[in-house]
Amino acid sequence: MKEESIKPTDLRGILKYVPLFRNDIFVVALDGMVVEDENFYNLARDIAVLRSLSIYVIIVHGIGSQLKSLSAKTGLPVSDIFGLGPVDRETLDLALKASAEASHRIFQELTRSGLKCAASNTVRATETGIIKGVDQGYRGKVDKIDLETIQQLLEDQIVPVFSPIAFTRDGTALRINAELLATDLAIGLEAAKVIYVSPHPGLTIRGRFVRNLPVEEVRPILEKDPGSIDEEVRYKAAQAVRAVDAGTPRAHILDGRVYDGLITEIFSKVGIGTMIHGNAYKQIRNATKRDLTSIYNLLKFATRDDVLRPRSRLSVEREISKYYVHEIDDSLVGCFALNPYRGSDAIELSSVTVRPGYENKGIGRTLVEYACIEARRLGAARLFVLSTQSFSFFRKICQFDEGSVEDLPACRRRSLEKSGRNSKILVKTLAK
Repeated sequence: MKEESIKPTDLRGILKYVPLFRNDIFVVALDGMVVEDENFYNLARDIAVLRSLSIYVIIVHGIGSQLKSLSAKTGLPVSDIFGLGPVDRETLDLALKASAEASHRIFQELTRSGLKCAASNTVRATETGIIKGVDQGYRGKVDKIDLETIQQLLEDQIVPVFSPIAFTRDGTALRINAELLATDLAIGLEAAKVIYVSPHPGLTIRGRFVRNLPVEEVRPILEKDPGSIDEEVRYKAAQAVRAVDAGTPRAHILDGRVYDGLITEIFSKVGIGTMIHGNAYKQIRNATKRDLTSIYNLLKFATRDDVLRPRSRLSVEREISKYYVHEIDDSLVGCFALNPYRGSDAIELSSVTVRPGYENKGIGRTLVEYACIEARRLGAARLFVLSTQSFSFFRKICQFDEGSVEDLPACRRRSLEKSGRNSKILVKTLAK
């Protein structure tokens, strides 16, 4: 078993991500073979690290490897290994034993890692029924999830552990595919990530390993040329697409046998596996005149507590082309403005505002990330912001550095001095 001391540089690398993920939910789907692997001890410690950083973790485990072993030992054939086809009574009985075996190992290692964990019946199942004329027997699907109870477990610092066995309303046990269950949990709990941990490196398409790609590229491949994706991870890729399409920002597929693999995947820019992501910015667009009233009302609310300097409706109208808005269901929930300065390589970010009721959902961070992209597209080398009350957000969450008046264009420096607001100056260098 590999043991390594953690370096201070590793800690700095991890800590810069902590504000991004604090109080987020990660759903981790463990392949049965990963649970059996000798590296699972280290993987459990990685999960303990996530919990120590105030990241909520939910575990869903598979039993494919355990089921194969039991079948070989008993000589009993199984109708389906992974819960994706018909499940007969004999296979269900073996699956119950395989599930107990895998759950035992997980509880053992989580306990050794100092974590509290619990199994629960908060997922209710229903029969899959008949598909293309074939009765699926004891194969199940998710009927209902008791989200409130799961949230309470998380708040009580308990790691919920779900096996691929769930019960119907009348207590009948059914076999559910682990990746399917993990995806349903991620969607229902509005998780920040769903992570499929397998004995495979990630997604290989037409023989080429890919680390990072948008869901818009994966979806058509699965629809038109699924055979180009390695069979071992094809279903995981399909579930990743389903999760992202339903609102989960990121889905990861990675090899759970790699030492520090989970931590490296989450807390490094490159990672070790494949990340499939949605377009976090598709709800952001350039403002138009029809947005004037909504933007003005947003900014007016923020000026009540002196978070933003007051802006007249006329001034917003005059500079409407500089504004960007974030829409959800045709409702404007956030905005920002970009102000370039002639002769300067810097652009000012201003008026970053999120509508009350939509705070703490990552919208502000997404607005700032998009502003960085737009500023770079407009040719800027630096983005700066002046803040009196939100400087912690820009510095800790958005990775801005504290600057000085020398970082401002001359005309902006003069207007700041005249305003008397004593704003802090924060600067971000934009990657080329």
